[in-house]
Amino acid sequence: MDGQIHMFDLTMPEISIDKPIRLIELFAGIGSQAMALRDLGADFEHYRVVEFDKFAIASYNAIHGTDFPATDIESLKGADLGIVEKDRYSYILTYSFPCQDLSPAGKMRGMKKGSGTRSGLLWEVERLLDGTDQLPDILLMENVPQVIGKKNIDDFNAWRGYLSAKGYTNYTQILNTRDYGIPQNRKRCFMVSILGAYSYHFPSPVPLYDCIDDHCEDDVDESYHIDTEGTRKLIEGYIDGEDR
Repeated sequence: MDGQIHMFDLTMPEISIDKPIRLIELFAGIGSQAMALRDLGADFEHYRVVEFDKFAIASYNAIHGTDFPATDIESLKGADLGIVEKDRYSYILTYSFPCQDLSPAGKMRGMKKGSGTRSGLLWEVERLLDGTDQLPDILLMENVPQVIGKKNIDDFNAWRGYLSAKGYTNYTQILNTRDYGIPQNRKRCFMVSILGAYSYHFPSPVPLYDCIDDHCEDDVDESYHIDTEGTRKLIEGYIDGEDR
C-alpha cells in the first residue's frame, strides 16, 4: 500500500479557518475529533453528533457535557446536517466509518458500495452530501491503513473521485502515533478534503520522549488481560492482513 497518496500544490493558497466551527461528527464514537479541537483551543461547537451505539453516545455525552441521542446514520437526510449560514460558520464533518470489514482483526469483507458491510456505511456519507444544499468546508476521514490497501484501493479511489467531483481537494497520508509523541506503534490513514482549491500539508513528526511505562497503570484488573494464545492470534492476524 502507498502511505503517501496525497498532493501538495504550492500554487494554491493554504487553507485557514477564520470563523467559528460547527463540528459534525458521523460515526462519532466517544468524540476523539472533538477532543482534538478542544485540546487545540479551537472555537467550535458540538453541532451534530451521529452515533448508533448507545454506550458510545453515553460516553460521548459524559465526556463532552452534551445530550445527544443514539442515531442511525441510515435514518438521516442531507438536510439533517443543518449546514446553513456559511458566511458566519465553518463546517467540519468527520466520518471515521467502521473499520471492522477492513481491519485484519475482522473478516475483511471490504467497503464496496452496496455490499451491506459495516465498512460499506461509508457510502451513507455520499448520500448525505448529495442531499444537502450546502457542503461542509472540510471533511476528515480516519481509518485503518487497509482502507488504502490493495484489497480496498479501488473502492477508496472511487470515494475520493466522488469527493473531487463535488469540488473537494483531497490529501491522504498514513500517520503513526509513535511519530507524534505517543509511545505506540499505531498506524492510521487520514484524508483531509477541502472544499475548493486549497493546499494542505500533514504535520511533521515530533521526537518521542516517553515510553509505555510512563502511561501505564500499576495495577490492571485481570479482566483486561488476554492469554498468550489470544495474543499470538492477534499478532498473526495483523501481520497477515498488513498489505491486503
